[in-house]
This record gives sequence, C-alpha cells and structure tokens, in this order.
Amino acid sequence: MVDGIRLRRSTSGASVRQLSASFLICLMLVGSTACENKAPDASVGKPDSPAAQSGFVRLTPEESSRIALTVAPVTRGAALVPREFPATVQFNENEVAEVTTLIRGRVVKVYVDVGQDVKKDTLLAMLHSSELGEAEGAYLKAVARLHEAELAHNRAKELYENKAVSLAELQRREAAMKTAQAEARAAQNRLELLGVPSQEIMRLDLDRTIKADVPLRAPFDGRVITRNITRGEVVETDQKLFTVAELSHMWVVGKVPEKDVQHIRKDQKVDVVLAAYPHAMFSGAITYIGDVLDPATRTMRLRVTVANPDRLLKPEMFAAVRVHSAPTPDALTLPLEAIQDGLAGKIVFVRRGASEFEVRKVTLGSEQGDVVVLLDGVSEGEPVVTKGAFVLKSEMERHKIEPTP
Repeated sequence: MVDGIRLRRSTSGASVRQLSASFLICLMLVGSTACENKAPDASVGKPDSPAAQSGFVRLTPEESSRIALTVAPVTRGAALVPREFPATVQFNENEVAEVTTLIRGRVVKVYVDVGQDVKKDTLLAMLHSSELGEAEGAYLKAVARLHEAELAHNRAKELYENKAVSLAELQRREAAMKTAQAEARAAQNRLELLGVPSQEIMRLDLDRTIKADVPLRAPFDGRVITRNITRGEVVETDQKLFTVAELSHMWVVGKVPEKDVQHIRKDQKVDVVLAAYPHAMFSGAITYIGDVLDPATRTMRLRVTVANPDRLLKPEMFAAVRVHSAPTPDALTLPLEAIQDGLAGKIVFVRRGASEFEVRKVTLGSEQGDVVVLLDGVSEGEPVVTKGAFVLKSEMERHKIEPTP
C-alpha cells in the first residue's frame, strides 16, 4: 500500500510538471506569432520626411507643377520713411459762409433745401420787413425834399442874377439844398447798411414804390449744408439761417508731436488716409503750421488742404496725415504679398532649391505702397517667394514647421 501511494504521488507530480512545460511552450508560440504579425514601425530604418524637417518646406514634383510660384530677390535702395499723425476733416473756412439777415423780418418763402447745390446770388429765401419798409419810405421822402431844395436853389440863383433876391436869400436856399443832400445820403446809407443792393435803390428812384422785401442770396457757388428757417417765422439778426460751403477742397487738421516737428514744412506734399476709406489715398499740401505748441498735449497744429472733387471727404471724419521724410538710403525692400503671418510673427519663404523653401522669420519696417522695408531676417539678393507664399504657408502649417531665426 505504501508503495502504491508513493507511486501515485510520483505519477501526479510528473503530470503537473508536464502540464507546466506545455503551458510555457504555448505562451512562447503565441508570443512569437504575435511578433510576426505586428506591423513594422514606420520610423525604424526610414529617413525623416523632407517636409517635416524643421524650417524647410519641400514640394513634390506634382505639387511643384500644380502651384504657381513667383520668386523675387530682396533689393536694396532708397526708401521713404513715413510718419503718421492723427487728424480730422474740417470745412475749408475760407469757403464756408453763414447766411444771416441784417434786418428783422418774417419769412415769406424758402427756395432751397439742405444738400442742394447753388450758384452765386441764387435766391435762398425771401423775407418781408416792416423796418425795411420804413427805411425805404424815409429814403423816398429824403429824395423828394432834396429835389424840392434843388429846384428852390436854382430859382433863387436865377433871381439873384436878375437882382430880384438878395445874396442872403440865395445862401439860405443853398444851405437848405445841402441839408437835403445830406439827409438823402443818410437815408441811402441806411438802406445799404440793411443790405439793400444798389439795383433795388435804383428801382426805388424810378418806381417810387415800397416793397420791403429782403432777399437772402448765396454768397458764392457751393452747397447748402444747414438750413434753420421755415416759412412764416419771424427771424432776428443774430440767427444763422443757412450755411453754404464750397466742398471742392477740404481741410485736414492734425496734431504733430513735438519730436516730429522737425520733419514738417509748409507746402510739403503729404498723403491723407481716412478711416472711412482705408484703401484709398488722398494727396494734399501743408498750408499751415502752428506757431505754438499745445502746452497740455505737446503737439503742434497742422493743416492740409486736400482736393475733394468726388465729395468723399466729410467734416469730422477721422483721418491720418502721412508725411514722408527724407529717404532712407540702402534699405532692403520686398513686395507685401511675400509677407505672411506666422505663429511667432511675420515670415517669408526663401528658395533653397527647385522645390525646397526655407521658412524665415523677419522684422519689418514701414510700408510704402506695395512694398515693405525689411529690417532683419533676410539678406540682399536672397530669392523670396512673392506670389504663392500663402500656399507655402498652408503647407508649413500642415506639417507644423517652425521658422528659422
């Protein structure tokens, strides 16, 4: 029995060892199979993708044939350095007029409205004034007395020559005539001070009728900017009834910091940029430079006269006066279309081969129309992509390429 038990135990232990060995063999076979079926690592034994290398963009032959790129060298030459000053558009004060009346009256009719173009002496409105009627009546009376005094003096002169009256009587008639002349002149001056034109005074002399009409006329060719008058109201002499402005030239008034005063001179040609038309450029000339600085802002007043044939400039528009100072010699310039926005700033693409381009970070200066001044990042003569730079930027972003410093 004892031997039988030992035999069974020995047989059981050998079976366990056999099972363990079989299990280990199976594990080794499964691992080997898994290793054989695993896809090979793309990074092992394969060089880096050319487009993924830092600082460079490489195009395939298909991409090169499909993308139209234009390359231009960085050039060196004289470049103007512009300085901009904040400003606002104002009326040309030499060509704007406030139409008022010199005499109190009631509005009979209004002939124009706001925004209407008028010629010089165009009738704007008609007033009727009782005060003017009284002045016209006084003038007619003075003229009549003068006529009577002149007749009396002429008769006295004839009689004196015939020894019919004394010298004293002739002198009295002459004094009366001179008094009547003074009164007539005073009455006429009164009409002129009330704004009555000479044609109306001549009409009074001929017709001897009182109209008491006060016409308001345009002082020059221009446009009616404001109207503060309605039919039937009584207007006073201190009221501004119309504003007429000639808009073919406007003023752009700016402020120049103290440090930039040295770059300003009268009659200097400048450019004006308006916030309302950011892509338009208006040319003008400096017609006034302030003689003193504002003590609060330390700025000098600057006035530019700008032609406004299309009436695009409106009073109170925000503007900037761009003054070009002396040219900067030996400046590097490049077309604006070559400059792209990168994550770390402005970048350009420098061609290194037929289909290889280096991403280069640059520092820019002032813009001059379609070109920009380059301060750092490229050298003279280096070929830079102009047209098609945006496509290369998209390729750069797709591969997350960092520009070279």
